[in-house]
Amino acid sequence: MTTISTEATATPAPPAPRETNTAESSGLGRFNPLRLLNGGFLLLWGVLTTFPLLWAMMTSFKTNNEILTSPWELPSSLNWDNFARAWTQANIGRYFLNSVIVVGGSLILTMLLGAMAAYVLARYEFPGNRIVYYAFVGGMTFPVFLALVPLFFVVDNLGSVPVLGPFITLNSYGGLILVYTAYSLPFTVFFLSAFFRSLPTAIAEAALLDGCSHFRLFFQVMMPMARPGLVSIGLFNFLGQWNQYLLPVVLMPDEDKRVLSQGLAALAVSQGYRGDWAALFAGLTIAMLPVLIVYLIFQRQIQAGLTAGALK
Repeated sequence: MTTISTEATATPAPPAPRETNTAESSGLGRFNPLRLLNGGFLLLWGVLTTFPLLWAMMTSFKTNNEILTSPWELPSSLNWDNFARAWTQANIGRYFLNSVIVVGGSLILTMLLGAMAAYVLARYEFPGNRIVYYAFVGGMTFPVFLALVPLFFVVDNLGSVPVLGPFITLNSYGGLILVYTAYSLPFTVFFLSAFFRSLPTAIAEAALLDGCSHFRLFFQVMMPMARPGLVSIGLFNFLGQWNQYLLPVVLMPDEDKRVLSQGLAALAVSQGYRGDWAALFAGLTIAMLPVLIVYLIFQRQIQAGLTAGALK
């Protein structure tokens, strides 16, 4: 009888994996001139951006004599009275309050209307959807200074509107708020439309199946999910509206209702050779602080909002 051998045939052991150096695989161990060039450029850009801010803040604590004789040296003492003079005598406090009212109102309107328009254009299909979207995009290409003269007459004619006329005419907070909102909406819609498209559709469909209305879907489901994008575009709008100068000059010529950019420009022009330069730099520092504080508070959300659309 033939017997079959059940002895297992020895199989050669697989070769041991070659240990790779993490530094070599990631390229950290090799000299990369392109990476060095990018790092040097970013360092130079950071210095060019940060140095004027730090110099202005340092100068705001100097006396007028120190500013003219030793502009690059540190102040001998912290002169906090410069900020008091800028706030009261230079009327920076009043201009600051005007800017808070105008920018706060226009920012709320811009974010609300821009988010609603962007959501509808991004998530709903209807005839003329692309036409409306490209109309908003086309508004980004229209320079502000080309519309100053017709804009002046349009806002002036709004004063004849019943009931709301006195609140949305020239030299009124409402008129400037409406104009700020109109010029900020195109970029807001453009930015948020791409962000709303990146949000998962399954969550919206599940909410609708559970009986959620479109109104609740937007405010209770989609808006919280779009928070990083809203924070990012909110900061961009805040920067643009806070530093706006041309529109307030044309639409808000009344001295008592000037915004901060107008007040600082008027203060700088009136300095001459006998001006209070310490108070001027103190006013500049007061104007910069809100922007820096807002950015430091929302830094993580801004970075997340700028990269969320690409990651999703």
